[in-house]
Amino acid sequence: MAVRVDRRGFLAGAAGAAVTASLPFPAIAQSKPVRIGLLTVKTGPLAAGGIQMEQGTIRFFKDRNYTMAGRKVELVVADTGGNPAGTKTKTQELVERENVDMIFGPLAAFELLAITDYAAQAKMPILSLAAAEDMTQRRPNPYFVRASATSSQNMHPLADYAAKELKFKRVITIADDFAFGHEQMAGFQRVFEDAGGRIVKKLWPPLVTPDYAPYLAQISGVDAVVQGFAGSNPLKFMKQYQDQGLKLPVLGGGPACDDALLKSFGDEAVGLVTCSAYTSDLDTPSNKRLIDGMVRDYGNIPGIYSAGLYINGMVAEAALEKTGGKTDDREALNRALRAVSLTDTPRGPFTFDHFGNVVGTFYIRRCEKKGDKLVNTTIKTYPKVSQFWTYDEKWFLSQPVYSRDYPPLKT
Repeated sequence: MAVRVDRRGFLAGAAGAAVTASLPFPAIAQSKPVRIGLLTVKTGPLAAGGIQMEQGTIRFFKDRNYTMAGRKVELVVADTGGNPAGTKTKTQELVERENVDMIFGPLAAFELLAITDYAAQAKMPILSLAAAEDMTQRRPNPYFVRASATSSQNMHPLADYAAKELKFKRVITIADDFAFGHEQMAGFQRVFEDAGGRIVKKLWPPLVTPDYAPYLAQISGVDAVVQGFAGSNPLKFMKQYQDQGLKLPVLGGGPACDDALLKSFGDEAVGLVTCSAYTSDLDTPSNKRLIDGMVRDYGNIPGIYSAGLYINGMVAEAALEKTGGKTDDREALNRALRAVSLTDTPRGPFTFDHFGNVVGTFYIRRCEKKGDKLVNTTIKTYPKVSQFWTYDEKWFLSQPVYSRDYPPLKT
């Protein structure tokens, strides 16, 4: 059952009914709240990120007093259970029973792929963190907008940095054995190999692996390890990596050393180099507001999961301002969402390409210990990064989608 989260809902509803009873029909329609559905996950290995998604969403609406473009906002939260069937069921409930105007979420690529056809048929705008490549490439959903990144959008610049500035020649990759992990490592591989590097081996632990020892035993003879774990798995992996006595440098994507995880890491994370669409050391007014609010409400700094949903709120707000607060014309709302261009956000400036995917700044960070705290320090910035990196779009789309086996390993 979806859970409603709205501010002073009963009082607002009673007051609204009293005021609108004497007004013409158009005024009644306009006085209705904007209804936002949030698909998130609260159980299993991805729950840490899902909970932070909800926190970031609520934090945004608190900052806006639960109002966007002059209309009150109601948030309806649905727990997907972290599986495709549950995600589809909850999506149908949000659309058909809760009558939401747009959906934030879900988290995982496999969840998003399970609902994309239904959402497109329902003409339901979706603003999601889910990084599935083909959602904005070969099988685009015209009602999908992504302000975070594709799976590989973090990894392309990380590979560029690894090859050109760290001068690594040979690496082993290890990532969760599901779509996000596959696409991350494939994106790293393409750019790293094009820069003259070599992927010696790709390791694929299942998402719920309790013990990485059999995989860690295969790591040797390379310059570095590139990991692509998500949720709480980076914590488990880095601890076991240290316990095995491995000393090779470790690189990773955005979730690998997410800012929200820093208080849960030990010294095993020191030196970890990652690339993310969000970094907590970015000095913008909106990022400072987000961090202050998250620390005050939840006792932790935000990471990509909470910041990403806060940014989704900003995108929705900007689109509603363009439509005059109207949500009844889904086509107009969708055009407004994709036309959003923002400068002051927690991730810096960004726009969207013609597929609805972000073109924005990505940050190379190094995890450091300052006093008794771990922090991510930005060491290089890549502005205006496209999902196609520096490749020709038509050529990129003519290739198979990134996967577990593509690109194949070079022998």
